[in-house]
Amino acid sequence: MTEITFKNDPITLSGQQVKEGDIAPDFTVLDNSLNQITLEDYKGKKKLISVVPSIDTGVCDQQTRKFNEEASQEDGVVLTISVDLPFAQKRWCASNGLENVVTLSDHRDLSFGENFGVVMEELRLLARSVFVLDESNKIVYKEIVSEGTNFPDFDAALEAYRNI
Repeated sequence: MTEITFKNDPITLSGQQVKEGDIAPDFTVLDNSLNQITLEDYKGKKKLISVVPSIDTGVCDQQTRKFNEEASQEDGVVLTISVDLPFAQKRWCASNGLENVVTLSDHRDLSFGENFGVVMEELRLLARSVFVLDESNKIVYKEIVSEGTNFPDFDAALEAYRNI
C-alpha cells in the first residue's frame, strides 16, 4: 500500500492499487455535460491521466495546465480527473480560456479512484497522481505523489507518454 500525506498529515488510500504493467481497470466518470465516460471511450489512444484533488487549487491548476500544454502535440489524449462537480470543472475551463482540456468528474461514485486505488479516505478526494496508458490500456507509468500538495514528476510522466 502506498503511503502518502496531505499537508503533512498521514492519509489512507482506499481502492485497488494498480501497478505498471497492469491492464487499466475500467471506470465511469462524468464529463462537463454530465455524460457518462468510460475508458472504452478512448479506445485505441494513448492516455495521460492527470489526477488532482481539486481543480480550483493552485497546484492542481498548474498541473492541469502543464500536462495539457506539454502533451497536446502528441497523438493521444490528456484527461484530468478530480471529484469536483462537472459544473465547477466546466467553469474552471471557461474562466481560464482552456477549451481543449478534458476534465472528468469522479464525484458520483469514485469509480476511477476506487479502481486505481487513489481515494483519500479522510478527505473523499483523489490523491494527486499520474497514470500513462498505452493504446491497449496497459499502464506504462504510475506516480502517486507522496505529499499531496507537491507536484508530480512532470518530466518522467511526459517522457513515458511521448515514448509509447
